[in-house]
Amino acid sequence: MKIAIISPNKTHLQDIGRVLEAQAHTVLLLDGGKSRMRAIAEQEQPDLMLVDGMCCDPHELIQVEYVTTHHPKIAVILLCSSQTPEFLINAMRAGVREVLPSPVTPDALTAAISRIAAKFMGLRTKIPGKILAFIACKGGSGATFLATNLGYQLAETNSVLLIDLNLQFGDALSFVHDGKPPSSLADVAHGISRLDASFLAASSVKISARYSILAAPDDPSSAMEIKPEHVDEILNLAATQYDFVLLDLNRTLDTLTLKALDHAYRIFPVLQAGLPSLRNARKLQLIFKSLGYPPEKVEWIVNRFEKTGDISLDSIQRTLGVSRLRTLPNDYREVNTAVNQGNALAVLNRSSAASKSLAEFALSLSPSPRVEESRSLLDRLLRRA
Repeated sequence: MKIAIISPNKTHLQDIGRVLEAQAHTVLLLDGGKSRMRAIAEQEQPDLMLVDGMCCDPHELIQVEYVTTHHPKIAVILLCSSQTPEFLINAMRAGVREVLPSPVTPDALTAAISRIAAKFMGLRTKIPGKILAFIACKGGSGATFLATNLGYQLAETNSVLLIDLNLQFGDALSFVHDGKPPSSLADVAHGISRLDASFLAASSVKISARYSILAAPDDPSSAMEIKPEHVDEILNLAATQYDFVLLDLNRTLDTLTLKALDHAYRIFPVLQAGLPSLRNARKLQLIFKSLGYPPEKVEWIVNRFEKTGDISLDSIQRTLGVSRLRTLPNDYREVNTAVNQGNALAVLNRSSAASKSLAEFALSLSPSPRVEESRSLLDRLLRRA
């Protein structure tokens, strides 16, 4: 790691430098105080800053908070000769990773650097989660039901966060939970300067062990404060923390929705086998084309499909010019019961037609290890044959 050490004490500088250089880190020794943090962050862009000589004055944390806010990839460790519980709390709120005594012992310093290095390696090696966007072609198509219940199924083997981006009328949480959210997407946007994994998790409602939902704001006026750049930062972070990030989108293609669609690994427009829905699907398809989205980024879902309906699957495929459509059966009674009870369909009736279809959908997005092992074995057998 590239480590910048700032201290007014030249002896401390040399001692810390020797310890870290022995561990093969790139070390910058900088004589001075906390006032140099901002310039060093911008000019040197180190992975880690060690700042010596801090006292218990909370006003000294202003420089620290500037660095952690404007340069979130730089970790900060403070070295303090005296520490109070209040200062430690304020330091953590300012984004400090660790607070160590000054002068620091080689063992304590090495242990702290190792912890931060492990986090850096974890961020660099982790495969980003997939962002899946759900958008209704027409009101009442069932996009929110599909997104929330697919999230529940995916969370049986993956970590999942669903973000309700229907800012004016979003109610995704109510489909699988009957409580009121402690905070919402608007609260996260308002506190975007301190956005990190713990803040994001704390702002979301935990539906199951691996499934959380970040609710849309209740207040329309607070929804107006959410900007595309907020969505950008939230999605960038969420993809590093969850295997799947599901987006329940508004049908209005404003700049915020377009920002979310740009992030999506796959877009799932949801329609029903009716002429108005199909017309809107065609319009949406033309918009996707004008945005430069490749065909493989979009997978169409026909919800509540009945083989005996007036419009056949072949007709829908010809209209949209696609070779494959995903369908979910019309299971109105079971789905309606689940929605009215504010519970996932898989909890109420795992054997229902819609629940089985959603389980297959989840499996196609994230095959279980046993399925992958079975396929590999089958492939080997076929090659031998």
